[in-house]
Amino acid sequence: MTTSIRTALIGAGYIADWHAEGLKMTPGVVLTAVCDLSKGAAEALASAHGAQAFGDLDEMLAANVCDAVHILTPPDSHAFLAKKCLEAGVHCLVEKPVALSAGETQEIQDAAEKAGKFFVAGHNFMGLPSYERLKSEMAAGALGRVGSAEINWHFPLAPLRSGPFGIWLLREPKNLLLELGPHLFGFAVDLFGPLQIEHLSLGKEIEIPSAGTRPQSWRILARAGDVDVTLNLSLVETADDRSVTVLGSTARARLNYAEDTLVIEGENASDIVMNPFRKQMGLAWQHLREGGVNALRQVSSLNRKSAYGLSFQGTFKAFYQSLRDGTPMDARFGGASAVTVMQAIDNTLALMPEVEDAPKPKRQRKPKPTVLVVGGTGFIGRALTRKLVSEGKDVRVLSRGKSGPFADIAKHVELYSASLHDPDALAGAMEGIEAVYHLGKSLDGTWEECLRNDVGVTLNLARAAMAADVNRFVYTGTIASYDMSDPATVITESTGFGEDMSDRNLYARSKAKCEEELLKLHDAEGLPLVIARPGIVVGKGGPLQHWGIGRWHGAGAVRIWGPGTNILPFVLIDDVADALVTMMDHDKAVGQSFNLIGDPMLSGRDYFAAIHKQLGAKISVSTGNLNVFRASDAVKYLLKRYALGRKGAIRPSLADWKSRAHFSPFDNRQTKDLLGWTPEPSRADFIRRAIKEADLLGF
Repeated sequence: MTTSIRTALIGAGYIADWHAEGLKMTPGVVLTAVCDLSKGAAEALASAHGAQAFGDLDEMLAANVCDAVHILTPPDSHAFLAKKCLEAGVHCLVEKPVALSAGETQEIQDAAEKAGKFFVAGHNFMGLPSYERLKSEMAAGALGRVGSAEINWHFPLAPLRSGPFGIWLLREPKNLLLELGPHLFGFAVDLFGPLQIEHLSLGKEIEIPSAGTRPQSWRILARAGDVDVTLNLSLVETADDRSVTVLGSTARARLNYAEDTLVIEGENASDIVMNPFRKQMGLAWQHLREGGVNALRQVSSLNRKSAYGLSFQGTFKAFYQSLRDGTPMDARFGGASAVTVMQAIDNTLALMPEVEDAPKPKRQRKPKPTVLVVGGTGFIGRALTRKLVSEGKDVRVLSRGKSGPFADIAKHVELYSASLHDPDALAGAMEGIEAVYHLGKSLDGTWEECLRNDVGVTLNLARAAMAADVNRFVYTGTIASYDMSDPATVITESTGFGEDMSDRNLYARSKAKCEEELLKLHDAEGLPLVIARPGIVVGKGGPLQHWGIGRWHGAGAVRIWGPGTNILPFVLIDDVADALVTMMDHDKAVGQSFNLIGDPMLSGRDYFAAIHKQLGAKISVSTGNLNVFRASDAVKYLLKRYALGRKGAIRPSLADWKSRAHFSPFDNRQTKDLLGWTPEPSRADFIRRAIKEADLLGF
């Protein structure tokens, strides 16, 4: 091909951003279209890259706007979409898992061969430069004769503990291996060939609401010819170890594919005194070299060549090189390899014990919802929904999917799918509703997106609620909208946010704008509004890596916002749910705002000391100098704004950074006095509920 290859993305979720950025770095390729069932999501991504947006695949294929597609939808749709695209004469790159079985994968490969098109598996980590170096070293005999290998994925999977629980990944126990296994099995198959699976061990089970248990630990023993292969998958809160270790007769190689580094440890012929010294010095030099190269690469590329970014770029380079040249596809990513990988996963899953999901109670009655919860499958939303049901209410949960964590209370909970941008759909969601809780927040990268996807959506909901003549509209703002930079300022509900919020982070600014517009509706048109601003919410179902406390570096290290010695505005999830339910029926609550802050209990350092004492997990805690944070952010802002041309980039003020440390104390008397709210008063019981019983580590 002499002209640019036209590429479309099918699916506009989180991973689509990585694909779009990777395509930018791939010569001779242009992103021309984005297709998603949510036309709004497609438009948001497409507009950022100058592409067309489609809400229907047939329409996109008929428009002849692409030569290749990247299929980024949930895995259970991959096979159908890939075959449709191949039959339409379009090359396909399919995100892992490419299908749900080896049989489905073979069907895609057969369709590709019939159409004369390429089918490529998105086994992205094999596109890393360090992995290519490992293969070269092995081919050159640098490791000697290889006898064994260990391939690890030790990395926390937060949804197992804090949701969302309705996603495809958690619907069945096997989905965990289908989703993450291709990383491990892909390396093994590419390095050593087809695997003979000999043993599977599962452990560290965790209870998923309304769905039974899921294993968080997978140990798989396999063999490929003379090579013994161990594959380890661990999803609890753990130190990050995503690596491939190959042990040969001459040396041992360790690939860290999360960081794109390769270190080879070999023997030397020095005497017994100098031998260990030379070995360790050699390793030290390699680590210095790998770290230096990576740092230089990321700085020079403005962070566009992180290990994860490079993995996509390497995969795309191989795919599009074959498309341009008409040469055979690199075996790492080809359809035949994908079939072999999925066959190994099939054989592993065949060893899983027969475990039935938790029995789902038969619905004895159809719910008659009088309360609508938007964001009901999130952390606060789940607790609120269950609290409402316990109070005798039937609840309608606005949800993207058809499943949720409420099977055990299904006769009281109705899942309802509706676009928040569609007034007619929202009108349907309001039928029979007396009270609305809006807990949602979009994830936006520019102020314009916030205005459209957060503020605009919030106003759509409020107007639909008024049209339905609801009795209460409860909106959850955030204490992050306050200026909390001054320890001498005590914050109450009468404390303002500030007239100019343009120097605040997007989350704080967007939430404040939503409150402003809702209050206008309350004052001018009688919206029965109540505003709740939760603090740092902790408890069962919440994450260990809470970014309201600090910047996390894996599960074992955190850099606290500020010194970490000031009392933080913690609040228990159950106390938040209690307050929200009370707001629904309390007449004096209308037109008021409430800061949901528990009694003064713990500083950031106190919190982590309690985790160490209660759970035995000593997290490395560092002080975060907020001036340094802001200076670093200023550099990033300049690079984004002027080097990358991102006009929507923002630079939060120093006060915004200091506010993340929550220096200002809170007075929670209004919520207590007006609502009769009684948050947990005992420090010991707070620690027990917030830490000991919260399942923060997953085991």
